[in-house]
Amino acid sequence: MSDAWIDRPRPEREGEALDRERLGAYLREALGAPADAPLSVEQFPGGHSNLTYLVGLGERELVLRRPPFGTQVKRAHDMGREHHILSHLAPHFELAPAPILRCDDPSILGAPFFAMERIPGVILRRRLPPGLTIDEAAAGRLCAAFVDTLVRLHAVDLAACGLADLGKPEGYVERQVSGWAKRYADAKTDEIPAVERVATWLLGHLPKSPPPTLIHNDFKYDNLVLDPDDLGRVRGILDWEMATQGDPLMDLGTTLCYWTEAGDPPELQGFSFGPTAIPGSLTRRELAAAYAERSGRDLGDVVFYYCFGLFKTAVVAQQIYVRFARGHTRDPRFAAMIIAVRGLIEQADRYLGEREL
Repeated sequence: MSDAWIDRPRPEREGEALDRERLGAYLREALGAPADAPLSVEQFPGGHSNLTYLVGLGERELVLRRPPFGTQVKRAHDMGREHHILSHLAPHFELAPAPILRCDDPSILGAPFFAMERIPGVILRRRLPPGLTIDEAAAGRLCAAFVDTLVRLHAVDLAACGLADLGKPEGYVERQVSGWAKRYADAKTDEIPAVERVATWLLGHLPKSPPPTLIHNDFKYDNLVLDPDDLGRVRGILDWEMATQGDPLMDLGTTLCYWTEAGDPPELQGFSFGPTAIPGSLTRRELAAAYAERSGRDLGDVVFYYCFGLFKTAVVAQQIYVRFARGHTRDPRFAAMIIAVRGLIEQADRYLGEREL
């Protein structure tokens, strides 16, 4: 493998630049760095939610996370919560990045933020890094590592981490369906009748949940850091902002939503989050079967969880799109989110009442 494939930052995007003078002064004091320690700031690509930057202070590197500019979503982008989770999780789960500091003072960057260690490695997005190819055998190993990592995450002992009180697992599924339906109503821009059909079906088909576990709520290829010398080895898991304690199959459902296949409609493939459809990869059905075998959990209601994942992700896309529609951001990526909303909801609508993926 080549270090050229390690995920690297780029110049800050328009409208998302940090105040370097304030940030530099704050970090030098907080980290005990020399007053003349040079500061550099670059931004990692991708991401439609919290913004992620690589900050250099002298010879030290740290990853900074802050909420998006102009966000209107209540209770989202809670930097203190993500920092709290990682502070407890990192000493017990080596795939969680260790936090370094937390700043609740919005006068520094306009919003609270936190910084954590950088885990260098390969991150697979819809387009592979230039020059990187994955043959069928490597794709199979990659899929196996993907499933194994999700199973490991769901096996974390929350009590041992000091996170036994994380979230409210009782009634989690019903709250999630109702909550995401309300969030859609709050962010609605276009008339899409299938949204109400899917929400009504989900509320009428709530499954009996297995025992609760730690769940990530955004588990996909572009949130995994892979070893550049062995893509079948996961070095870290990123973006813990939505982690909580709840039904692990809700986590799986979101992952299945992200797992596009070669035969999926173009509007779904256009918003894939990694090379899930390359030859040698598992299908959604095979991925679910592998998870069931390795975790021992019953997946009799897997269609419900898949449809929920599609529904939730459609609402997230709608929340992103409404920021563009209301003029809170000029990011051109956000303008196309309404296409994703329709594609995701239509996919869920097609699966209502099915028994298998």
